[in-house]
Amino acid sequence: MDSTAVSLPDELRAVLELQRESFLRAGPPDVALRRNRIDRLLALVLDNTDAFVDALVADFGSKSRTGTLFTEILGMMSVIEHTRSNIPRWMRATKPARAARLFGIRAEVQPAPLGVVGIIGPWNFPLHLVVLPASAAFAAGNRVMIKMSEVTPNTADLLRALAPKYFDVSELAVVTGDAQVGAAFAGLPFDHLFFTGSPRVGALVQRAAADNLVPVTLELGGKNPVVVAPDAEISRAATRIALGRMVNGGQVCVCPDYVLVPEAKVDQFVVGAREALRTAFPTITDNEDYPACVNRANFERVVGLIEDAQLKGARVESVAPPSERLPDRATGKIAPTIVRDIDDSMAISTEEVFGPVLGVLTYRSLGEAVAYINRRPAPLVAYWFGGDGKDFRDFVANTRSGGVARNEFGIHMFPSDAPFGGVGNSGMGAYHGKAGFDTFSHRRSIVGTDLPIPITTSVAVPPFGRGIRAVGKWMVWSQRRRAHRRLGRGNEFHHSSRQ
Repeated sequence: MDSTAVSLPDELRAVLELQRESFLRAGPPDVALRRNRIDRLLALVLDNTDAFVDALVADFGSKSRTGTLFTEILGMMSVIEHTRSNIPRWMRATKPARAARLFGIRAEVQPAPLGVVGIIGPWNFPLHLVVLPASAAFAAGNRVMIKMSEVTPNTADLLRALAPKYFDVSELAVVTGDAQVGAAFAGLPFDHLFFTGSPRVGALVQRAAADNLVPVTLELGGKNPVVVAPDAEISRAATRIALGRMVNGGQVCVCPDYVLVPEAKVDQFVVGAREALRTAFPTITDNEDYPACVNRANFERVVGLIEDAQLKGARVESVAPPSERLPDRATGKIAPTIVRDIDDSMAISTEEVFGPVLGVLTYRSLGEAVAYINRRPAPLVAYWFGGDGKDFRDFVANTRSGGVARNEFGIHMFPSDAPFGGVGNSGMGAYHGKAGFDTFSHRRSIVGTDLPIPITTSVAVPPFGRGIRAVGKWMVWSQRRRAHRRLGRGNEFHHSSRQ
């Protein structure tokens, strides 16, 4: 079967059935085969690095070739290599319940492959964010089907064309097509479905997967907050936050979205951010390293958020070179933009910007900043610029987010074995390192006994004699007595809650 022709629902289901039959026939792959599949996936990418960079630049219209090389390709290598090297250790069965051995019970928990994993990729990092979860799925022993984003067709078509040179379709299939194909893909009875994208589309994917009771991992976005602490070095914080906002033109799920600055220091912060942006981007329109919005729809959406905020009273500053007229619809480029005096009437206060726009708000106390963050859906990452003291630890304890990064953009993703994932509106489940291996594995309990006498059937099956009933009553009395002893107050129960 030719994976380059997969697009219609019947064809999608045929590929899924082929992969599942092959998986069941061959059984769980050994370490060597899992590593071989990862090595072929790496070879697919690394043999064709220049072609992938060309395709990605073409999809965006303007995008840094060097930046693309690091973020799309080199940025995932350490996690993949870490995963590959640890496969034998992660595959080992564990032996819980050692005390049960005294009663002749032997138990182990064995990580088992799920079967066929579906991966739906996004457009902002269309290669990185399908290859990385695919490597984890291979490490766990699964077969993989990938649905590429239709927003980046050059990258999608290239991966689809190259995949058959490195994989049989029974191992890896790459699917391209429009939103209708994506909906059909999400509705397939996979053994697990992994999606990266927006919360809105993530809800549709989860709804489609629910019809077949397919478990899902959702890597979503969110309005990532930044708190500049009272003890932060303002100039350094402003520079790092402003430049972090500009990675891939702000089209990154972990980009800072809005920043909360002490009221007395906000002007100093804005000056620092402005200077950093002017220094980094002296030209924009003809600057090949300055990313454009991926398409006209995203360009218009981001411009619309800026205009709506300005119309409703926000102070909007475009940090554009004096001689350039931006935003520019011809190139799809929007200048770095600082928006102040945001209130809840503005769409920018609730919608993830996903563009080169940084909201700047003020606070009088850290409690006020934390309360502002907590009134909004949990983000994918919460940023803190300042020291690692009590204020920071209180911030971590009293906010919800997928991860926390201090004093640097995206640094929570650097450790190869640190789980990466969201919570609430920013997603569910995690991957990277062992978390990815576990996501695509089933922890299967295997328990047995060789005792000549029954263990469970002697007490679970009628008839129940007087002795068994007496034992049951004694066990309830014993457990109740223990619970009350722990409470320390007889039959009186007192509820408490931390304020």
